Amino acid sequence: MQQVRVKICGLRTAADVAAVAAAGAGYAGFVFFPKSPRHLTVEVARDLALGAPEGLCKVALTVDADDTTLDAILGAVPLDMLQLHGHETPERVAEVKARYGLPVMKAMGVADEGDLAGLMEMSLAADQLLIDAKPPKGAALPGGNGLAFDWRLLVGRKWLRPWMLAGGLTPENVAQAVRLTGARQVDVSSGVESAPGVKDAARIAAFVEAAQGVKGGVPILR
Repeated sequence: MQQVRVKICGLRTAADVAAVAAAGAGYAGFVFFPKSPRHLTVEVARDLALGAPEGLCKVALTVDADDTTLDAILGAVPLDMLQLHGHETPERVAEVKARYGLPVMKAMGVADEGDLAGLMEMSLAADQLLIDAKPPKGAALPGGNGLAFDWRLLVGRKWLRPWMLAGGLTPENVAQAVRLTGARQVDVSSGVESAPGVKDAARIAAFVEAAQGVKGGVPILR
């Protein structure tokens, strides 16, 4: 049975990257969004990415970034994937893929069943989907708010691309989320922090262990 892959997002220090690699996570997420406590400058992100071990997928999270912003990031930071976490349309996703030649993961917010309608259309454009909790109205951040949605909405659902579960996950609940939804990939940021933007190596290790230790495995749903 395929092992659950884990993405730890919002890394800010070399120690964060080392903790993620040591825990066995598959993805390291770097945030380029000034409103976030996890925001990185291009210079810092470049150093972190260059110091990351081989095999760790380095992901840039951006929010409604224009080409100038993406050019600056990708011109300096060696990255493996782009995560678009704003209001990007399928057309914009296709533009970004064509311009930069990197796989694109598109985040989609879910609060109720009505929010699932756009997932199939987006799966035609993106290489992966990140299904996250929809932020509350007026929230400053599109993700990383520590909020979960009703995971039962995803039971039995299939899309055209691999997908990743996010939103309110912690070391304490990720195993339940994996068992319920059949997720083969999970993403966490605030759930492994001791304070906003401050990663906790022990919680990172506990999260990866819990996600990958679900007994009996789960069906692969895409």
